[in-house]
Amino acid sequence: MADLSDREWMVLSALWDSGGDTLGGLTEALRPEAGWSRNTVLTYLTRMEAKGLVSIDKSGYPHLYRAALGRADCQARERESFLRRVYRGSAGDLVAAFLKEQRLSPGEREELRRLLDEMEV
Repeated sequence: MADLSDREWMVLSALWDSGGDTLGGLTEALRPEAGWSRNTVLTYLTRMEAKGLVSIDKSGYPHLYRAALGRADCQARERESFLRRVYRGSAGDLVAAFLKEQRLSPGEREELRRLLDEMEV
């Protein structure tokens, strides 16, 4: 699966949040963020079905659209792709860069220590 575009993420997020929806429902859900018309949403759904990202139940009317992939699976693929492209696969470099740029709360530091201890790093 190729990396998802921001717009594909937006559509999939709406489908994950709803658990599946009609074209009208998705158009309404996406309108505040994207401002898309019904035709634009339908175009995305049709293209995403061809890519295997969306399934369409055409047994009833209106048709029901669902994400064909789970959120966790897509997140894992995106993390792997990002790590490979930006940090040459080095999780340590990613974590180090993040920690240099972001402040962690005491609770977050403790959780990170716990996770590292569990991994026996």
